Amino acid sequence: MEQASTIQTAVVRKACKGDAEAQAWLYRQYSKSMFNICTRMTGNRKDAEDILQDAFIIVFQKLNQLKDPLQFGGWLKRIVVNECIRKTKNQIRWTDWEDDRSNGLADEAPEWWKTVDFEMIHTAIRELPDGCRQVFTLFVVEDMSHKEIATLMEISESTSKSQYHRARNLLKQRITRQLNIYG
Repeated sequence: MEQASTIQTAVVRKACKGDAEAQAWLYRQYSKSMFNICTRMTGNRKDAEDILQDAFIIVFQKLNQLKDPLQFGGWLKRIVVNECIRKTKNQIRWTDWEDDRSNGLADEAPEWWKTVDFEMIHTAIRELPDGCRQVFTLFVVEDMSHKEIATLMEISESTSKSQYHRARNLLKQRITRQLNIYG
């Protein structure tokens, strides 16, 4: 592990000085995982590709602002998430979603989805409305709190929570319907 962190530190420092080879190495190391975040956040490949490229341009322009090269991955991820939110912000219309059924979701066994094919879940997530998909992704996949999501997306904490519950409800409905149709 020590050698890996030494390599990353050296590469980040070279990239900071404008070394194209070091920047290409960083791109190869991180682009796939960052693309996956973009895809989950935007719901489509075209926007994800555009945002990924924009995010890396920002990263390489501001790389000298990174204080600790070992923090590169987290710093990059934050820029990618912020770019996803910035690019899609005007497309999302936020509404609080209240439903008696949402109160019972917290009491349900969270394991209903474990027997479902991952591709079916991934497809259902991609098809969620933008706001639900972004909040769901940040809360479940990126492990952010509703308070962090609210601050990042400039929404209320209750909107974050309601969008998350709406996403869960929609996912369960859609996946259950698919399982009933296709088995």
